[in-house]
Amino acid sequence: MDQTTINFIFVGASFALYFAIAVWARAGSTSEFYAAGRGVNPVVNGMATAADWMSAASFISMAGLIAFVGYNNSSFLMGWTGGYVLMAMLLAPYLRKFGKYTVPEFVGDRYYSQTARIVAVICLIVISTTYVIGQMTGAGVAFSRFLEVDNTTGLIIASLVVAFYAVMGGMKGITYTQVAQYIVLIIAYTIPAIFISLQLTGNPIPGLGLFSSMAPGNAGGVEAGVPLLATLNELLDDLGFNEYTTGSSPLNMALFTLSLMIGTAGLPHVIIRFFTVPRVADARWSAGWALVFIALLYLTAPAVGAMARLNIITTMWPEGVESEAIAQEDLPDWFQTWEVTGLLGVEDLNGDGRIQYYNDASPEGQAFAEANGLEGNELVTFNRDILVLANPEIAQLPGWVIGLIAAGGLAAALSTAAGLLLAISSAISHDLIKSVINPGISEKGELLAARLSMIVAIILATLLALNPPGFAAQTVALAFGLAAASLFPTLMMGIFYKRMNSAGAIAGMLAGLISTLLYLFLFLGWFFIPGTATLDSSQYLFGIPPASFGPVGALLNFVVAYLVSNATDEPPQEIQDLVESVRIPRGAGGAVDH
Repeated sequence: MDQTTINFIFVGASFALYFAIAVWARAGSTSEFYAAGRGVNPVVNGMATAADWMSAASFISMAGLIAFVGYNNSSFLMGWTGGYVLMAMLLAPYLRKFGKYTVPEFVGDRYYSQTARIVAVICLIVISTTYVIGQMTGAGVAFSRFLEVDNTTGLIIASLVVAFYAVMGGMKGITYTQVAQYIVLIIAYTIPAIFISLQLTGNPIPGLGLFSSMAPGNAGGVEAGVPLLATLNELLDDLGFNEYTTGSSPLNMALFTLSLMIGTAGLPHVIIRFFTVPRVADARWSAGWALVFIALLYLTAPAVGAMARLNIITTMWPEGVESEAIAQEDLPDWFQTWEVTGLLGVEDLNGDGRIQYYNDASPEGQAFAEANGLEGNELVTFNRDILVLANPEIAQLPGWVIGLIAAGGLAAALSTAAGLLLAISSAISHDLIKSVINPGISEKGELLAARLSMIVAIILATLLALNPPGFAAQTVALAFGLAAASLFPTLMMGIFYKRMNSAGAIAGMLAGLISTLLYLFLFLGWFFIPGTATLDSSQYLFGIPPASFGPVGALLNFVVAYLVSNATDEPPQEIQDLVESVRIPRGAGGAVDH
């Protein structure tokens, strides 16, 4: 059986499962569409939250960025995991106790202001739209390879699939679909990693294999007995790349990690998952179970990245970098299959019939090229989002493993895309149409508005994903910065600072959102379109890159909100009493829990 047929079997079977669940669990009321009827078991919700959380950025893109950058991109692991702990401890239980459907609804009621609610909706749409671009980008990459079509066609197919089960099922359908998607993606991620760890180090646990010595007769063909990371560092150094375990600016790394952490705690599509459980105590248990499920992938990702980078180098230099690179006709089959997507490309620049891979932008790489008569890096295109999906092919694993990871990559991208689209549609239908524009709308009309707004959001995200501002994880990181700067401070002060009033919340959200957007637009381009930026990296404020600006925006939000709030009237007494009640963790039945 050829590989394409195997891919179709695995992907088709998983999609059939998702569609069946969507039909079985389709939402029949607004309560089911927004919060799954508040009847989801904590373990089930933990698994669904993990799938919602482990997006295309985690599954497809994160290991690829770690593979090519190394230690510096461990920020993704630390920031995302630490931020989830922050959200689980400081936000989720209290927001569940407040008993609303959406984040803007909490903001509107806590700050007794329709204006605050509208500003929160704007923040949510900006955050979620940026985030969903990354998910659709990852889904397009996966579809393009495994259906052997170009990237644009893959992206359109992905949007049609997610439209079907997200629009039909709402939160109820998405929840149970995400449980199935988690099972698919975690199996798909860990099985190839186990195979590759065994091939290279003989250790079946990838996280331990990362720190093990190379096994005799390893798949990379390098010297046995040498630690894997030391082997990788030596190869990278020979080719003019930075060592894998070397870091750069501590300030930028700390700011980027902090941006991911507090951005995580402000993500609306993850927060609303905690509105689906029956009790406040269940929200805490959901968070604990989600961390367990998330850890299974996050403890494996560093090993996947390092081992994949080693395999790429030994593919290009099969006899070691002191010898000739691989002949063009001997390039493995996986090169040809990925070249079809336009995400991988090689070019014989010096006409020697061989393909060399090295860093022609560094002095060390240029010296290496001069000593060997090379004229440039000939692996001219390698989209880092393909690495995890191509990893089983690079390691020459069985066809069924390749089909399995195809299904897993698509599950990761589509599960988070569905959650984001639900957050957007809920904000538009429930917080704008129902609460502001047409309070008398029927439940049936509100449900129709939610589904129509989700369709519009899917179309917009698909169009924007045709020209994303970076790799999937890089695009997602921008969304985290926006969440950190806009919603996180407002939610934190809404729970822990009774004196915070509507004027302060509105001013803070606008200050954080606008300052961060302006910084992104100045250095990345308007609407993140490359080539439209007005400033370059040499003009960064204190050397802070755009993806690390979130904490600065958050600080502006906190300061502006505090100053404005204390310069204006304090909130009504009933609001202060409500905040006090919500903050006391007595479980279900307190405050306005319903």
